[in-house]
Amino acid sequence: MVLKANTIAAPPHIIVADTIADDGIRALQEFGDVHVHPTISPDELLAIIPNCVALVVRSRTRVTREMIEAAKNLRVIGRAGIGTDNIDVEAASRHGIVVVNAPTAVAVAAAEHTIALILSLFRRIPQAHQSVIAGRWERNRFVGTELKGKTVGIIGLGNIGAEVARRLAAFDVRLIGSDPFVNAEYASRIGVELLPLEQLIGQADLITVHVPLTASTRNLLGTSQFEQMKTGVRIVNCARGGVIEEDALVQGLTSGKVAGAALDVFAQEPPTNRALLEAPNVVFTPHLGASTEEAQVAASVEVAQQIIAVLEGQPVRYAVNAPAILPESLAALGPYVALGERLGELMSQLTDQHLSRIEITYAGQIADLDVTAVKSAVVKGLLSSASPEHVNLVNALLLARTRGLQIVEARCSTPQENYANLISLRVPGRGGFIQELAGTVLNAEPHLVRVDQYRIDVVLSEGYLFFVHHVDQPGVVGRIGTLLGAGDVNISAMQVGRLQPRGEAMMVLAVDEPIDQSLYQRIISETPIQAARLVQL
Repeated sequence: MVLKANTIAAPPHIIVADTIADDGIRALQEFGDVHVHPTISPDELLAIIPNCVALVVRSRTRVTREMIEAAKNLRVIGRAGIGTDNIDVEAASRHGIVVVNAPTAVAVAAAEHTIALILSLFRRIPQAHQSVIAGRWERNRFVGTELKGKTVGIIGLGNIGAEVARRLAAFDVRLIGSDPFVNAEYASRIGVELLPLEQLIGQADLITVHVPLTASTRNLLGTSQFEQMKTGVRIVNCARGGVIEEDALVQGLTSGKVAGAALDVFAQEPPTNRALLEAPNVVFTPHLGASTEEAQVAASVEVAQQIIAVLEGQPVRYAVNAPAILPESLAALGPYVALGERLGELMSQLTDQHLSRIEITYAGQIADLDVTAVKSAVVKGLLSSASPEHVNLVNALLLARTRGLQIVEARCSTPQENYANLISLRVPGRGGFIQELAGTVLNAEPHLVRVDQYRIDVVLSEGYLFFVHHVDQPGVVGRIGTLLGAGDVNISAMQVGRLQPRGEAMMVLAVDEPIDQSLYQRIISETPIQAARLVQL
């Protein structure tokens, strides 16, 4: 018999360490105890972060390894924007902390700002503006260049890169793109010809960058790349400073290799590279890509929704360091993440064997999807009651490896056991109360539909389940019900699966109250059952 302690949880302590829109703050306040500190210093944040369950930042606050190690209760870090280079994601992952961001909320704003920079660069609008307000009328000096007919290279075809491509298509340009994480079919759908990076660099009249700053993208465009570019190329960076090597860009601007550049982001912000700042053929803006009223509201709400989802144990669409569920798969796969965790919880409480190996089989339509999140959820459920560490989708597979738990997966696209989708868990070997569980999702709810060879149908909601292995014969169900009633335990549902009349059977009772040890012993001793197990979800 396995029971969990009942505790009354305090409202989650949430810290907002940067300025975000009030809409996001209000959403968080409906869920937890929110403390807003938009100008907090690193030392001040370090002092209060131990009690924090969720932390919200933008680009000002740096979430360091030291902070993460001090944050003993931290479960999620939310970046109200796209980039996460101000967060030590590696340290967060090791501590099981989910890092989420808001990549779609600012996509339109960043794409529109990119278009604005491109047009300003081609038509020299900022320089012409300064000339007019200085009292000059220099029409011949500011002859521009048309965008029509140019080849535009887009590096990074994620949310923002795709939005930029859609807008540039109206200018009658040739669009080429490079992104190792998309295929040619996807690129074609947004009107982009997919090329290797080195080919894009050599063909483009204009290069616009839309990638995050990572170890592999830092100085992505450096001296050697500028040497491969066309003479007269134009460069736009509305993504992250550090993706373009600034000294190499200055050299290209000085030599004439680069006709001009438009930069919204810099390796150091505010920028200090005087040679770059004094270049006459560059347009600068102070990291305004996401700075629209609409984007700020959308980003704050989007990150708040994801933080709440993490704290409630729900699938998260934009987790940076957890198994991602693509938008097109979220509706179909999300409920099976919840099912996987429930099955894992059940297996951990129903098996008597040492868990050294677990076999997971996916049958039906979900077998054709990326089920990494489902696997993580199964392992999370398995380890939650046995691991002293906090287990979630971020660190579940890592903890499984450190414990030597072997996970074997199998897929079958053909529906099994009359269910469109079915997930089964099996603990190999002999002995134990049960060896195999199978479940599905019906009416958006997780259902247990088989225990070993016994077919049942039980909704896996929070509460207590009493599993009884017995021989199907008159009086067994009634006697157990009578004993539970005498012990003031209410039965909310019951299912019996049997192989044949008066043969081996498995009964599952959903009960509203726990069964204490004395009542459990009475049921064992006063009824003709073979074994029983109470579990709590």
